[in-house]
Amino acid sequence: MQRRDLLKGTLIAGAALAAPGRLLAATAAPGSPRDRMLFALAKRELDRAGDAIWKRDIVGIADFGLHSAKPRFHFVNLERSEVQSYHVAHGMGSDPQHDGWLKRFSNEEGSNATSRGAYVTWEWYKGRYGTSVRLGGLDETNEAALRRYIVMHRAEYAEPEHIAKWGRLGRSNGCFAMGEEQFRIALTQLSGGRLLYADSLGLEEDGSIQPVPELAMYHRTPLETGGARPVASAF
Repeated sequence: MQRRDLLKGTLIAGAALAAPGRLLAATAAPGSPRDRMLFALAKRELDRAGDAIWKRDIVGIADFGLHSAKPRFHFVNLERSEVQSYHVAHGMGSDPQHDGWLKRFSNEEGSNATSRGAYVTWEWYKGRYGTSVRLGGLDETNEAALRRYIVMHRAEYAEPEHIAKWGRLGRSNGCFAMGEEQFRIALTQLSGGRLLYADSLGLEEDGSIQPVPELAMYHRTPLETGGARPVASAF
């Protein structure tokens, strides 16, 4: 599938939602090892995506190699040289044990699993979870995103209070689900033709790498490796 084939339709204009100031993001120190890795990854994926991405100021990186209780959805602002991190849920098909660790990726319809790969964010729309953001998969490992209705949306099971009560987030049907305030920020900073990249990186704040979780059914791709992820890793 050619990336240009995914660029269909026009963006639906909407009034921007202001991000509440009371939400505190986990912000890594400028020039930290994790920051440098995330900036390099964001630039690599922008280059790989080419003209499929038409807003290149901010890149979203979802690191599903970390436990869901950790802030693992990184907003990489290339213009401000800034990284802010929030929570995001993964799919129930990726975590059947419901222990907070993603074990598998899938691109198959009906899997209710998270897909790895690069996405382009499209327009806002009103759906089951209120305002949501459509996503287009740019890789063989996530090209079914539109058919699977994989989107960014808010969900109560992705609120920080859920972590306080259960020690982990709830699970989505494969979508990138966030708490209300966190989704407002994603809506304004990541919608409208920007890049969202999802993979298992396992990047801790100090730059160390979290080991692949037990029962994992995928291979972790080294950060320094360019090009597409191995299709064999998707079930």
